[in-house]
Amino acid sequence: ALLQLQFPLLSKSGYIRKLVSESSDADLSEIQIPEIPGGPEAFELAAKFCYGINFEISTENIAVLRCVAEYLEMTEDCSVGNLVSRAEAYLNEVVLKSLTGAVSVLHHSESLGHIAEKVKLVSRCIDAIALITCNETKFSIPIVHWWAEDLTVLRIDLFQRVLIAMVSRGFKQYALGPVLMLYAQKSLRGLETFGKPKKKIDPQQEHEKRVVLETIVSLLPRERNAMSVSFLSMLLRAAIYLETTVACRLDLEKRMASQLGQAVLDDLLIPAYSFTGDTLFDVDTVKRIMMNYTESEAEAAGKSDMERVGKLMENYLAEIASDRNLGVSKFIGLAELVPEQSRIVEDGIYRAIDIYLKAHPGISDMERKKVCSVMDCQKLSREACAHAAQNDRVDQHPTRPKVPLHSTDIHPVVVPPHHHYNDELSTLKRENQDLKIELLKMKMKLKEIEKSSSTTSSARPAAGSTTTPNKPPLPPPSKKSFINSVSKKLGKINPFVRLDGVSPSKGRTRPPKDRRHSVS
Repeated sequence: ALLQLQFPLLSKSGYIRKLVSESSDADLSEIQIPEIPGGPEAFELAAKFCYGINFEISTENIAVLRCVAEYLEMTEDCSVGNLVSRAEAYLNEVVLKSLTGAVSVLHHSESLGHIAEKVKLVSRCIDAIALITCNETKFSIPIVHWWAEDLTVLRIDLFQRVLIAMVSRGFKQYALGPVLMLYAQKSLRGLETFGKPKKKIDPQQEHEKRVVLETIVSLLPRERNAMSVSFLSMLLRAAIYLETTVACRLDLEKRMASQLGQAVLDDLLIPAYSFTGDTLFDVDTVKRIMMNYTESEAEAAGKSDMERVGKLMENYLAEIASDRNLGVSKFIGLAELVPEQSRIVEDGIYRAIDIYLKAHPGISDMERKKVCSVMDCQKLSREACAHAAQNDRVDQHPTRPKVPLHSTDIHPVVVPPHHHYNDELSTLKRENQDLKIELLKMKMKLKEIEKSSSTTSSARPAAGSTTTPNKPPLPPPSKKSFINSVSKKLGKINPFVRLDGVSPSKGRTRPPKDRRHSVS
């Protein structure tokens, strides 16, 4: 800045006085001052102060006033009541006693560079914010603090320093969750993380958002359940989209795995941001999340949410099964990660397998058998088993219940001791249901044989030669004797009466049908 040298400036600015004294020009009337903090507007305020022109000091201009006063050396050595001391008085008496004021001054100091650090403007504002927030939350911790929105205006590096200072003063780390959530939602706004393919954004903007996201993840509380699963899923989508460090993404995956029991299907439907025509959803990421969950489950020796996680994974499999780019190995790999303890009934796995086979008619017989092998046919409900028996897509062997080949193989039921009764009863119920299903299928086939015999004038076809569309070959008529024997044995076994004398088969409720998919 070029300025006319006059006495008020020389009397109050040690920097200008030094430039004049060191100049060799006897007729010096103008000097140039480079890189004034805050630019011409800041120097204009300093000049007004020198000439006694009134102006208001506020939280909007105090940061630049303090820095320009330092730069021009407007200290008490030059003049009593100079600009440095006046700015310091305002900072100490007004700014640093108010959270809003401290945040505002810290925000305005972002553009002032190293001189703001030199005069400890940044550090003092950070300490003031940390002190005030800790005092505000000492007696109660609401879900969202009234001051959390104020902190979102800060640049990410200063925001990080504020949170670290808060924790060092005793602020509970798990209580940082709402603050981080607000900052992330505001800073990452505009990212199209729910679509495919990935949309290109400005490289500088992408870099800034990547730094913001990686910093936020590094600040996340370590306590489980401090952040919601949906928020973690949002961060993970953004991390994949912005191509953050691998460590950042793996950290988010482990956090999601630790709270997987709280997740819903949409939390796992992470788009695969690829231009190569790969799968629609990021299956590999979900697989790693499930592997982390399985490992933590083994270490924790049992969790109450395992059944919920199993159902979630079955729904996820059914959702992605229709993707034609989903390979057999990936489908099987995910299916095998569904917790075994949660698979009380295999209907969900069967539904996913059926959808997958329908969407992938071109796979080989060997691949089809591998896909079908991931389910335990003994755990299918009566309805699912009956459906599978008529389903040409599903390999018949793994879905067919195991029934003894000869009636002599069925042994009399011995009632176990009372303390083993419940376990034995469950086993007998399952065996009884298997026999009932087999009997039902045999009767259906016999009816078809009788129907075909009555509608033809020719002799009865050879045993096993009659078939119906989309059904396996019928058994020979000689099986009728087997059915009779099975029926007699069922009469002996059933009902598996409970200790209270009530048959468990009464009042049986049908399993709820999934509203998202139907087996066809």
